[in-house]
Amino acid sequence: MTATADETRGKTHGTAPTPLSVLDLVTVGAGRTATDALRTSVEIAKLAESRHFHRYWVAEHHSMPGVASSSPAVILAHLAAHTTRIRLGSGGVMLPNHAPLVIAEQFGTLEAMAPGRVDLGLGRAPGTDGATAAALRRTDRLNEGADDFPQQLAELIRFLDDDFPDGHRYRRIHAVPGPVQATSPGGVQSPHRPPVWLLGSSGFSARLAGELGLPFAFAHHFSAQNTVPALDLYREAFQPSAVLDQPYALIGVSALATEDEKEARRQVLAAALNMVRLRTGRPGLVPTPEEAEAYAFSPMEREFVDSWNANVIHGTPDEVRSGLDDLHKRTGADELMITGNAHSGDVRLRSYELIADAYGLPTA
Repeated sequence: MTATADETRGKTHGTAPTPLSVLDLVTVGAGRTATDALRTSVEIAKLAESRHFHRYWVAEHHSMPGVASSSPAVILAHLAAHTTRIRLGSGGVMLPNHAPLVIAEQFGTLEAMAPGRVDLGLGRAPGTDGATAAALRRTDRLNEGADDFPQQLAELIRFLDDDFPDGHRYRRIHAVPGPVQATSPGGVQSPHRPPVWLLGSSGFSARLAGELGLPFAFAHHFSAQNTVPALDLYREAFQPSAVLDQPYALIGVSALATEDEKEARRQVLAAALNMVRLRTGRPGLVPTPEEAEAYAFSPMEREFVDSWNANVIHGTPDEVRSGLDDLHKRTGADELMITGNAHSGDVRLRSYELIADAYGLPTA
């Protein structure tokens, strides 16, 4: 049993040039709690569903006070209880951090909760710093996990499909919920299996996704210089499979819309300050715009902020729409997955609403 192209490809709505989706980092602002952030995620997911965004993904991160998405499967189960139609998935689960059987079981459970709505996006990076990755994996040999990614991926897919060959050491081990239940007395086969996506910010996963005929998601929001080369590599390497007959690539995009251009600049400055602190070993909660405006950036920090924000599409709804349209033309991405980072959950929620309005997305 494999996922199908119909479970991968999105539909375009309104005047959007391509399907639009949401990437959620469950950001926690200064003065807010993780509970507040998760409540915002529910509200954004409900809005995204009502406005016909195609999918809603949650990204795995660790040891970052401003990012409360360390357990994507748990968050997705919560979101599944508050939605009925929108696709839900990981963007992504960092496979080297986990045993493949565990991921197969978690996402088999999610599929049972929300049949036909679950995506399994996989990355090979740790989603954190080296020390935290070592604690997660209980080993200091971190490169070993990344190097073994193709083997881990193959094992995970075998567990999802329950098709280890005779003689394999895992032949009698089954991911449950999963296909093995259909072979038990009285069992009924589920028609769905979570589609597997490969995620990346360089060429490794792009090439592997192409060779395996899997859909590919590229992290344009933090690796913009590699976007076009990675997508070209994916398309060049693509081999038709039981999943896809043609390449399908989405890109993650940082975008924030506000009614006022100046306010958008204030909001993205705060998010950029959060990145400055993260990159310099001082991770914390997302600061307020007022704190960011009062912060004395060093010349090196200011250079980083300018470079970072050059890849954040921000401004009025019309400006954001224009920026997204231009990005789509430059990359030919099959889907745009928008992540809106800001201190306030209300600002993030309003941004997605404004973008939906700008493209005339349906309201029901």
